[in-house]
Amino acid sequence: MTANLEVTTSTYGPGAKSIDIYRPTPAGPAPVVLLWHGIGPDERDVLAPLAEATARQGLLVYVPDWRPDAEDGGRGHLLESLRFVREHAASHGGDADRTVLAGWSAGASAAVSLALAPEAVDGWRPTAAVGIAGRYDRPSRITGTSPTAELSRPALAPSPVWLVHGTSDTLVSSRYSEEFRDALRDHGWSAHLETPASDHAGVIMTEYDPDQNRCRPAQAEHARSAGLTTAGILATAASTTVGR
Repeated sequence: MTANLEVTTSTYGPGAKSIDIYRPTPAGPAPVVLLWHGIGPDERDVLAPLAEATARQGLLVYVPDWRPDAEDGGRGHLLESLRFVREHAASHGGDADRTVLAGWSAGASAAVSLALAPEAVDGWRPTAAVGIAGRYDRPSRITGTSPTAELSRPALAPSPVWLVHGTSDTLVSSRYSEEFRDALRDHGWSAHLETPASDHAGVIMTEYDPDQNRCRPAQAEHARSAGLTTAGILATAASTTVGR
């Protein structure tokens, strides 16, 4: 499916942080993806290529700015962006009851942790979570506990978890995703891992620009291909979610 797009920018939360909205046209009600960027403060633009490729498959995609360097590690921004999505998805042509949480790099464990620790949002859970090039053995910025440690708590009804990690990632080894996939399966969760032949930036269809100290849209074929793989995983996660 290749949908036409309407891209707009709004604000969320008390701090009026920016959030980009990628809306397929004609719209909905479409599955929803909330996509969190990595460690760079306010870098929603880095995820633009992936967000566009995902929305063109008929998904309503939100990409907010957030600041990992905030005093609370970005927890407030992340939760405020989720609140915005839950409150406004219907008006943007989305189905808030089919919300996939996804994150890249530092955003990955935050996204996955909400599938494992719903008390962080008054019992709400995403219908699927997607972690992209992340580590899951460190404390989540939302829960303060690592996703791996959350698995030792009393069992929840498992939700699907999808992981994507480039085999050439030299910043965050793909073994972290392999180990987390295995831990999820050991605890009865549905866990899927895709390992495209690309690097940390390539899995979101970007490449690192040392002059700008940030990622930019990819020119290399391996990155474009890997980014399309990630977009496909987001679409698949949205179409195969199960009841919470």
